Amino acid sequence: MRKLLIALLVLYTALTFYTVLSFFVGISFQPIFTPLLSVLAFGFAVVHGSLRLGWRRALLLLGLTFAVSLLFESLGVATGLVYGPYHYTDKLGPKFLGLVPYLIPVAWFMMTYPSYIIASRLLPAQKNVWRWRLGVAALGALIMTAWDLAMDPMMVAGEHWTWEVQGAYFGVPLQNYFGWWLTVFVTFLLFLWIGRLSPQREAQSNLAFDRLAVLSYAVTGLSSVIVDLQVGLGGPGLVGIFAMLPWVLMGWGRPSVAESG
Repeated sequence: MRKLLIALLVLYTALTFYTVLSFFVGISFQPIFTPLLSVLAFGFAVVHGSLRLGWRRALLLLGLTFAVSLLFESLGVATGLVYGPYHYTDKLGPKFLGLVPYLIPVAWFMMTYPSYIIASRLLPAQKNVWRWRLGVAALGALIMTAWDLAMDPMMVAGEHWTWEVQGAYFGVPLQNYFGWWLTVFVTFLLFLWIGRLSPQREAQSNLAFDRLAVLSYAVTGLSSVIVDLQVGLGGPGLVGIFAMLPWVLMGWGRPSVAESG
């Protein structure tokens, strides 16, 4: 399984940078790359999660991510609640109930998982389990939402979805980012509760292994930033750097309580 994990991460990283660098040498972007990259990152998250959390907890997080994100997104598209008024185009493929592409929950999980890993490493162990769970859920949701600061304007420019109002953040409504945070917060809180995750258990995690998940978060974030800069969205690109880089650096370098002694 570890060989498969490394292979998925290497392939995902290589293909991500190929799509980014191809822009500079005049190779046209192939639409198949968007779902392919999402599936590779998704596969990495599933395999890493199975080794890090065990299959039962990994599948629990996967199921909750799919259920909560699909519920919130469907409600958002249908009513304009949660994120603000928007709709998806046909570029991301078939849609659930004609509202949300099936690829969207895949994309949620591929970044929800590494966001959880980073958050669980950053919050120190404590006796009050519920205080720790609330902290991890809130911080993990913030780490996940940092990605959307770079990603959302880029995907709008690529006509993957359309906002029906002119938002304050490079055309994106500020409500969207609260909706992102809320979606991930609910997902993580349910996961930590149902999965009975504790700070003592997470303190036993291995830094070197967790760094692989941090790297997947960094690769995805960096690719969004670079594409922003390529298509003339320098503002979201710079915001993405400052929003995501601190989490990458802290997640990469912070040892767990068990490792630090």
